[in-house]
Amino acid sequence: MEDEMDGKRTERGPMSELPETILQFGGGRFLRAFAALFVHQANGEGQQTGRIVVVQSTEGERARRLNAQSGRYHVLIRGIERGEIVDRVEESGSIRRALMAQSEWEEILAVACGPELRFVISNTTEAGYVLDSTDRPDRTPPRSFPARLLQLLCARFESGAPGLTLLPCELIEDNAARLQATVLTLAHDWNLPERFRDWLQAECRWHNTLVDRIVTNAPPDHPLAQEDRLLIAAEPFAFWAIAANPEPPVLCGLPAIHQAADIRPYFLRKVRILNGAHTALVGKAQARGFQTVREAVLDPPVHAWLERLLFEEIVPTLEGRVEEPDAFARQVLERFANPFLEHRIADIAVNHDKKVPIRLIPTRDEYKAKFGHTPPMLEEAITGVSRT
Repeated sequence: MEDEMDGKRTERGPMSELPETILQFGGGRFLRAFAALFVHQANGEGQQTGRIVVVQSTEGERARRLNAQSGRYHVLIRGIERGEIVDRVEESGSIRRALMAQSEWEEILAVACGPELRFVISNTTEAGYVLDSTDRPDRTPPRSFPARLLQLLCARFESGAPGLTLLPCELIEDNAARLQATVLTLAHDWNLPERFRDWLQAECRWHNTLVDRIVTNAPPDHPLAQEDRLLIAAEPFAFWAIAANPEPPVLCGLPAIHQAADIRPYFLRKVRILNGAHTALVGKAQARGFQTVREAVLDPPVHAWLERLLFEEIVPTLEGRVEEPDAFARQVLERFANPFLEHRIADIAVNHDKKVPIRLIPTRDEYKAKFGHTPPMLEEAITGVSRT
């Protein structure tokens, strides 16, 4: 139940009594339709995962809006799932409050030392792992994300609280391992105590993850847009692979969350099939004047070409190496045809020359090694020379 007090929504009920167990760096639309929504769903099932404190690192209105709405917002789940149109609304209330890094760093450090805090979740992009040479141990707050994370972990260590579980959601292979290495290097550079550095490795649990869900702005004319300034839209598909390392983190149990000893096969499957198909589609779509992925895949010749590319050339290189590549490719075709999603080809084409060597060339080379000849559609996508 919600009341209105001084222009701010206040929440009452069992969920509002759950402790703050998650510190989340990033309150953007992806994490709100992904991790935060999962936590809300788990709490609704009685799993008592807890509440989230969001840290907003950049200046803007998001933290103010989250607090004004008591962390509550709606997610439009829209798309195609197993051949059926999905169009439903889910409300999320797992966020307890939002804090601004620049003006509320001391309060953020206090949250980090809380005895009931258990998890740190982040989504800062790959650029967020880059250190800033001006950061120092006494800077409040530091500029880079690894330095901020190090400072709050140091504060927690000094408070005597137990270690935390870190679940980075940046789309970087071995993201937790890279983040841990960066934080440890910085701890050494700052001459922090060796016993603290040992604590970072022995008591904190760093889990590599892979996230997969397309999240967009909601249509401005949706009936909820006026009352909910945080309204967002997401496709039905959602997948969060978390490495056990060596024990699985007990965040919450939901069908979208998959825990495994090694999540690298999931990363390989996504990059080669989903991202590879996107990159391969750029040339075909641009040559025919299509502006969005959906327009391209609704064109029969392009759809037939993409289907052959996936099932005759990409999937065969992954069989026996990743889980159900054929079924995942079928889901990708459904996701590309989402009638509610306007995924621009121009956006996918950004840094195209850097994506091709990662997403397409290894598949072509593995296909040649396995079958003894050049895959024509992959070759066309790589060279940009049409064979049709």
